Amino acid sequence: MRRVFGSVRARAALGATVVVAVALVAAGIAVLQVLGADLSDQARLKAQMDARGVASKIAAGVGYRALELDESVPVQVVDDDGRVRAVSEDLEAVTGTGSRSVKPVAAAAPDDDGDDGDDSGDGDAGSVSSDEEYSEGSARIDGETGDYVWAAVEATDRRGEDVTVYAGAPLATERGAVSTVRDAMLIGLPLLLLVVAAVTWLVTRRALRPVEGIRREMAAITASTDLSRRVPEPGSHDEVARLARTTNETLAALETSVERQRAFVADASHELRSPVASLRTQLEVGAAHPELLDVDGAVEDVVRLQRLAADLLLLARLDAGERPHGETPVALDALVREELAQRTADRVPVRGETAPVAVRGSRGQLARVLGNLVDNAQRHARGGVRVAVRAEGRWAVLEVADDGAGVPEGERERIFERFVRLDDARSRDDGGAGLGLAIARDVVARHGGTLTVGAAPEGGALFRMRLPVG
Repeated sequence: MRRVFGSVRARAALGATVVVAVALVAAGIAVLQVLGADLSDQARLKAQMDARGVASKIAAGVGYRALELDESVPVQVVDDDGRVRAVSEDLEAVTGTGSRSVKPVAAAAPDDDGDDGDDSGDGDAGSVSSDEEYSEGSARIDGETGDYVWAAVEATDRRGEDVTVYAGAPLATERGAVSTVRDAMLIGLPLLLLVVAAVTWLVTRRALRPVEGIRREMAAITASTDLSRRVPEPGSHDEVARLARTTNETLAALETSVERQRAFVADASHELRSPVASLRTQLEVGAAHPELLDVDGAVEDVVRLQRLAADLLLLARLDAGERPHGETPVALDALVREELAQRTADRVPVRGETAPVAVRGSRGQLARVLGNLVDNAQRHARGGVRVAVRAEGRWAVLEVADDGAGVPEGERERIFERFVRLDDARSRDDGGAGLGLAIARDVVARHGGTLTVGAAPEGGALFRMRLPVG
């Protein structure tokens, strides 16, 4: 049971059914109230018209015994003393009127013909009150008892005697109609709710069918660890289709990340193998023959290992999404002058062209980028390296150019990949591990900038870094 109602389809069907049930019950109650009120008003109107018809006759001088009251309409005429002056034929019992008696009494002072003054002709014309009152009660007519609404209308006969005319309208019609509508609702409501639940279940099932396909494919991908697989994308343009596309984009990004991580681990293992093997060989030889130990070579291998480990650690932090810590204004022109001041004894001279411009970021990481770019330029330059800093609108631009062979246009993006060295014949000792440019681009990207390579006016490579002005 918990599994059934734990599904989206079941919850959607149940929720829709409950909402429709509440709406229908509220609407049904409102309909019954409106219908009952309308039928009740009609019954009161009929009772009022009948009462006024009798009251008009009394006011016109018709005697109580000559009223000719219709036996289908219960009527009772009561004077101010509570005496019944006239009742309709076959009226056997009554409640809710001015008197429970159904036996009319004779007038206190009958006229000459004994008809309660119906033709005396000497009195003034009577009147009928414009007000009426309503009450509910019952009446038994010819052996049949029913509920009635009574309309009470006051009238004055030609002798000046005040009486109240009670005329009743049956409530059976109203209550029968309300009962019929209520019974129809009680029968139709469950059937309608079943239809709503079934339709909601089927529609939700159809709508969620692609989601189930996505779930099954994701489960298969998880079980097989094959990130090249993709979930099916429905042809619609709804939320499910967007979910499928986003899922495939996530799988593609995950596949790229995993492949990059695998390549990174493989390349790192390959790069670490040479210095570790060289260092081990030197130490083993030194242990067996101390006089043959190449201390300088061992130190160089240790330095290479230390530098490579630091690069790998930085790349790992960048891959983890690390943002620059301690972002402060950094004067690029001052940073360049400090870096070039430390390279006065380098094999290839570096010339600086700086203009005041500042950015926000990590001074240490930006110094690392500048150092990597200058090192790369010096390895490939023939006679010199130029470093320029300037402002272009809201961007700070740093350029590092050399007069070497340059970078072929088809390889200008590849050189930013990790462990990539275009000159395979170059020795590892001279060329490094191929991580400097990859680190430089990642650091610049974390600072909100770009790093590209093109052709320099000197004929070599031109690396251009663009960062937002701080």
